[in-house]
Amino acid sequence: MAKKRNYLLGEELIRRGFSTLEQIDRALSIQKETKESIGSILVRLGFLSEHQLLEVLSDQLNLPYIDPATTPVDKEVFSKVSAKMAKHYHIFPIRFQNGGILVVSSDPHHGELAEELRALIGMDIFFGLSEKKKIDRAIQSHYGIGASVLEDLARDAVKQGKEGQGDERTQQVEDVSIPGEEGTIRDLVNQLLADAQKKRASDIHIEPFTEKLSIRYRIDGVLHDAMVPDSIKKFHSNIISRIKIMANLDVSEKRLPQDGRIKIKVGVDELDLRISILPTVFGESLVIRILTPTRLLSLEQIGFNQQNQKLIKHALQKHSGIILLTGPTGSGKTTTLYACLKELNDTGRKIITIEDPVEYQISGVVQMQVHPKIGLTFASGLRHMLRHDPDVMMVGEIRDIETAEIAIRSAMTGHLVFSTLHTNDACGAVARLVDMGIEPFLVASSLECVIAQRLVRKIQDPAKIDESEPANSEGFLGRIAIHEVLLINDILRDNISKQTSLTEFRQAAVKEGMIRLVDDGLEKVAQGLTAKSEVMQYA
Repeated sequence: MAKKRNYLLGEELIRRGFSTLEQIDRALSIQKETKESIGSILVRLGFLSEHQLLEVLSDQLNLPYIDPATTPVDKEVFSKVSAKMAKHYHIFPIRFQNGGILVVSSDPHHGELAEELRALIGMDIFFGLSEKKKIDRAIQSHYGIGASVLEDLARDAVKQGKEGQGDERTQQVEDVSIPGEEGTIRDLVNQLLADAQKKRASDIHIEPFTEKLSIRYRIDGVLHDAMVPDSIKKFHSNIISRIKIMANLDVSEKRLPQDGRIKIKVGVDELDLRISILPTVFGESLVIRILTPTRLLSLEQIGFNQQNQKLIKHALQKHSGIILLTGPTGSGKTTTLYACLKELNDTGRKIITIEDPVEYQISGVVQMQVHPKIGLTFASGLRHMLRHDPDVMMVGEIRDIETAEIAIRSAMTGHLVFSTLHTNDACGAVARLVDMGIEPFLVASSLECVIAQRLVRKIQDPAKIDESEPANSEGFLGRIAIHEVLLINDILRDNISKQTSLTEFRQAAVKEGMIRLVDDGLEKVAQGLTAKSEVMQYA
């Protein structure tokens, strides 16, 4: 038993300059009603950090302060302290010590906890102190996401003589941040979804291989391994089945690709999940795209430089024509489209959109959701829009010649039409429309502006940026957009009509003032917003 030092906590906090006398007095008055410890009250009120409290308690109680992230961990100790035990008692085991086990706890008053753990484990328990969040991170990092659920599933599987069977009940919009019944596939899937959203992932990739089930998150455009136990491979088919049920897909079909959609709640956020399943030689591979609620930004907030913003505002003054956004999936095209619509949205204009999906509801804008199974496609939606006398129309994507022809016809009959294309740059949009089968003179007469967009990672801590291995650098947080704005003038229309080569057209566009995607990116590098390695991939 560690020998305690004989001093009052409040006095020591004042002596070290962590708290004031007034703060201690306030905590003492609250303590009379709540019976909480003074330290807990000070932390709750924001007068004291948890680290400062533990620093003093470590000295007062003669217990070591241990940071699980920087302390070597003996993994053999996990055989004595299961994931479920660690999670339930909120402890993290470090190593075997003097015939017992050293564990980290955030609770300095652990008398009853020590006795209970000693009875469960059959060994003496020695305590260190650390913050709650650090213990949570250590449990997830070392045991893996859903480890306690997998332990229960494996135990049930042994009892039943088969691999884990999960509870596959579902509901229309499930709140995955609310813990479900422990030991079920439902709870395991919920933990994965909640963890991915917490880590700001845009996609979850679940891929089966010979020896393991790989689970990765795409965060700021880069894939990272999710911390999951190796035993999760046994429940691969159960996880896929659970996702299929949530997405109303055919659980029995394992030979064909399937696509679906799920709506879930994580805390206050309602997320739209796009599900894609592919059959592979080792089982079904799954990708979940997480569409988070889109924040309606203005053009000023998108990140355009002054020249590009001026060009776009000039294009928005047009009463007819086509404005296109280009870039790959997940490059923020929809956010920029919404910013353009927000600029135009007033009582004097009627704006109608058809989208897949409707990511943000805009007051004053009539919005439609595509439903291909019942014949409501982008092309058919565009046709019906015209009967509602719109001034501005937005079609989520031009995927085929039918949609392209209707969009161009609409633009040439007095409508301002917005849409997206998947091309590498702004000039490539012209070639893409011609390749679809649109006559060059129609492209030349209807196209007003093309905005190419990419997202690059934003620098948070320059000291942690490793340009030799940028994908693994830890100094980034979030992303910013870089742009290429092509405003079509008479010279460029003449180039389109004459079908000049893409290289010649791009040279003409630069000569007419277009800032290339890479040059806009390098400007943001000079401003310290992103790294050169992020931008040069678009050179």
